[in-house]
Amino acid sequence: MAVAVAAIAGLSLAACSGGGGGSSSSDLTATGPITVWYSNNATELEWGKQMVEAWNAENPDQKVTGQEIPAGKSSEEVIGAAITAGNAPCLVLNTAPSAVGQFEKQGGLVNLSDFDDGASYIEERSGDIAAQYQNADGDYFQFPWKANPVVIFYNKDLFAQAGLDPENPKLSTYDDFIATSKTLVDSGVAPFAIQPAPTSEFFQMQFDFMPLYAAATGGKQIVEDGKATFADDAGYEVAQFWRDLYDQKLAGQEQYQGDAFADGQAAMAIVGPWAISVYDGVNFGSVPVPTPEATDPADIWTFSDAKNIGLFSACENKGTAWNVLKFATSEDQDGKFLETTGQMPLRQDLPTVYADYFAANPAYVPFGDLASRTTEVPSGPNTVQIMQTFRDAWGKSVIFGEGDVETSLDDAAATIDDLATQP
Repeated sequence: MAVAVAAIAGLSLAACSGGGGGSSSSDLTATGPITVWYSNNATELEWGKQMVEAWNAENPDQKVTGQEIPAGKSSEEVIGAAITAGNAPCLVLNTAPSAVGQFEKQGGLVNLSDFDDGASYIEERSGDIAAQYQNADGDYFQFPWKANPVVIFYNKDLFAQAGLDPENPKLSTYDDFIATSKTLVDSGVAPFAIQPAPTSEFFQMQFDFMPLYAAATGGKQIVEDGKATFADDAGYEVAQFWRDLYDQKLAGQEQYQGDAFADGQAAMAIVGPWAISVYDGVNFGSVPVPTPEATDPADIWTFSDAKNIGLFSACENKGTAWNVLKFATSEDQDGKFLETTGQMPLRQDLPTVYADYFAANPAYVPFGDLASRTTEVPSGPNTVQIMQTFRDAWGKSVIFGEGDVETSLDDAAATIDDLATQP
């Protein structure tokens, strides 16, 4: 954290840019120059720079200065350090939902619901899915921005080599998925059928448990109304499914140093739309994550892997910041973002609004369809602790096969019930 603070301080993000450093104002209408941070991802940088240029061309008296998030151990640590130092920018277009509750607790975020059109703009753009991004009081301290709905990618060439149908793989149910996985490994085409990271970081649950739990339950979050939900039949089934994969050596218990799917170490992967360009050299197909029984793909939910936008309380010119946020998430800019990055804006009727894009880019169609059926991490200041509690239990009982999976989930749920209600 000290390193992150030093890195940010060295950038001299002064209050004169509207990005912090001086006393913040409660005035939500003040206008003038602001600073925004965006991801250092190449395509997001490309989009961000054109968005800033477009705004500045139309609003020369409210200039936006855009820059990459400063380097640090993680974006979340850098942002948290900037809040503590009082020099956060006005907007961060790379805010992790798992960190929002802590940033709010620090007093670092503006309640977007306090703007006259705050809640209405968010809900008109995102629809019912926006509710997942409210805090316990029903307020928005984050702007639902963009998602990377996760699916199963599979290597068509390896499936064909194993004697499996590469165009219509049997992966829709847990039983079929395990049988197909066994065929892949027994045939020797890859050491493992699938290789999610078996490591202990809290966020890894977003890429094994959460997508399948969302799919099995029609979009249930892992915490609802301050109580853990996952210690139920659906949660037990998901956990047993993954334990069976590990027990049968169809998934690896050791971290692979590289990209298991790209390197042919695994025949499948759980990924989002970003993977289309990354795996350009792999002959891949995609299917929704499996469910206990065959489910119509049009009804399957998954994990969002979203990043959102935060408006930070150190900002002097909050009126400009809110207007820039709306400009950056307009139908026009959302379309440019989709075309540039291949990530899905959290916007209602995405496949209809951008029908031309999806017609020209059919590989992205499943992700556009799924964007309206994604679940998010729990809200609140203890999100990371909640997810780490789950991950610790999962690693022990599911990945490494120690103890009973149902008991493990029950014990984790009891701890998480306490964490979910703590301020």
